[in-house]
Amino acid sequence: MKDGFLRVAAATPKIRVADIDANAEAIISCVNSADKDCALLVFPELCVTGCTCGDLFRQEAFVEKAWEALYRIAEETSDAGCVFIIGLPAYIEGKLLDLAVVIHEGVILGCNVKLTLTEEQSRYFSPYEINGSFYDEHFDDEISFGQPLYFCENDLFSFSVMFDEDLRAPISDDVDAALSGCHIIATLSSRPYTISSDEKTAQLLCAQSRKLHAAYIYANAGFGESTTDLVFAGTNFIFENGRELSRSSAFKEGAIYTDIDLKLLASERLRDDSWRTDFANSSSESDFDFITFPMDLNENLDLIRKVGKNPFAPEDKEEIARRCEQILTIQAMGLVTRMTHINSKKVILGLSGGLDSTLAFLVCARAFDIMGLPKTDIHAVTMPCFGTTSRTKNNSIELAKAYGAKIDEISIKDSVLSHFKDIGHDPENHNVAYENAQARERTQLLMDLGNDEGSFVVGTGDLSELALGWATYNGDHMSMYAVNGSVPKTLIRHIVAYEADRVNDTQPQLASVLRDILATPVSPELLPPTADGTISQKTEDLVGPYELHDFFLYYFVRLGFAPSKIYRLAKVAFAGEYDDATIYKWEENFLKRFISQQFKRSCLPDGPKVGSVDVSPRGDLKLPSDATSKVFLDELKTVLE
Repeated sequence: MKDGFLRVAAATPKIRVADIDANAEAIISCVNSADKDCALLVFPELCVTGCTCGDLFRQEAFVEKAWEALYRIAEETSDAGCVFIIGLPAYIEGKLLDLAVVIHEGVILGCNVKLTLTEEQSRYFSPYEINGSFYDEHFDDEISFGQPLYFCENDLFSFSVMFDEDLRAPISDDVDAALSGCHIIATLSSRPYTISSDEKTAQLLCAQSRKLHAAYIYANAGFGESTTDLVFAGTNFIFENGRELSRSSAFKEGAIYTDIDLKLLASERLRDDSWRTDFANSSSESDFDFITFPMDLNENLDLIRKVGKNPFAPEDKEEIARRCEQILTIQAMGLVTRMTHINSKKVILGLSGGLDSTLAFLVCARAFDIMGLPKTDIHAVTMPCFGTTSRTKNNSIELAKAYGAKIDEISIKDSVLSHFKDIGHDPENHNVAYENAQARERTQLLMDLGNDEGSFVVGTGDLSELALGWATYNGDHMSMYAVNGSVPKTLIRHIVAYEADRVNDTQPQLASVLRDILATPVSPELLPPTADGTISQKTEDLVGPYELHDFFLYYFVRLGFAPSKIYRLAKVAFAGEYDDATIYKWEENFLKRFISQQFKRSCLPDGPKVGSVDVSPRGDLKLPSDATSKVFLDELKTVLE
């Protein structure tokens, strides 16, 4: 199972109520036609008989026929490679039980008993909370029943089985199953379709899968069930760690497939402090029988799982807007609290006309609104030098004016040239000293001007730049409070676009300025412009596309994925946009820069954390400044073998 990916499915076959032979045939057909790489396939509750059989469940011949159908299903699917789970009634130890039967290669691995019965089901079935076993002559084997857990010899592939009502109980067994090591919760359901029922189910699966860092495969009864009193839609779901990976359409038979990431789930559990505490204190292992089984899993799975290009931003437009608003509020409140603490009523920042300083300025404006302070005490300074273009300078001036902030233009050319003279540097030598001298001069100017007028220097650098070390040490790297330090470049684009949309009707000129800033190439503007006055130094040409680097950053820092797995995911996410060689080149570059540039992150100014990825040395990222990237570069090279 390469990289932890496992293909799973939930299926709702077309059944006929009480026609056990026809239902068995439908199940057999579904199993034998399943995706060859599918490892686990889940069917609905009581799918062998139909869940709407009523008092037929009290007929001994009917129940025994269902068990006989189980023999046929097991035999006729013995060549199928997947584990699958079906639902049927059965007599065990004098009780009629609602069972989920787990089958693999013609063998019954175990039977899970439904514990929480509906009022209707209590008319026929009994709950049974004791683990046990019974001998079956046909299989010539002892079959476990109760609440067994299932573990493939590959320890990441592990699952428990439960029913819809058990999942909704105040105390549900999925918690103990997860604490006992299960990564997947297979859920059989016969829930009828009513107004909002699917959304309520999705909300439950979302919450449980996020809380337990687990995957849920939910299969529901559907077409063919009796509509005497109820309708069954057969809406199936697959959730992973709070994310919906797949959902079937209502009233549609068949199967849904996706690839779940078991290593992602394991990684989340390792990083969750409360999870580790609960796992250490859990004694739930004694409450379950553990069943192991062998299985050959495809090591070269072609992923069908959707991989988004921007893991920092949701795809839904309304959700993006909500998130942008939250981020701006977090940033602004961080600044408000710091200003209140030091009794400061003024801020100063460098405004370049680029994305980062634009966002920092927007944060300052919002903070001043919260504090009820005049925006004239936001002092924006544009500091043109050798590489500044009229486009960026004019945008910075227009932006500040639109908000009523104080804006000054202070050229640093003479200061930098004087500095070059002092250190004996030839201005025609456009080396790193040429570039960094400008960045440090700007920081010095802001610091000194801030001291002179009693204002507070707000930093503008973002998370993507800090990850790459694309900042001048003690230049733009330093400030008195850094509001953008945990916001990646790709997300900043969304936030600035959100603000442009927000003011579009009331301040169309401001919206136009913000959109032109979005359209401007990312650049530090430290090298002279081209002959026609346009930007010559484009950051993404030098260090690589930020959308790639933010992708690498998320999976490397947030989830700790191996470089080869990140490369594999990037190929899926950016298929058709970047070829394999380009992705490899920039991931290699990312790994080198991320490790080698830690010394800059080891002394970052304070700033608010806004999301799950942050590189503050005081909390989220504790790395030595003198580590080597060799292990990661060597691991990445394995994709070339």
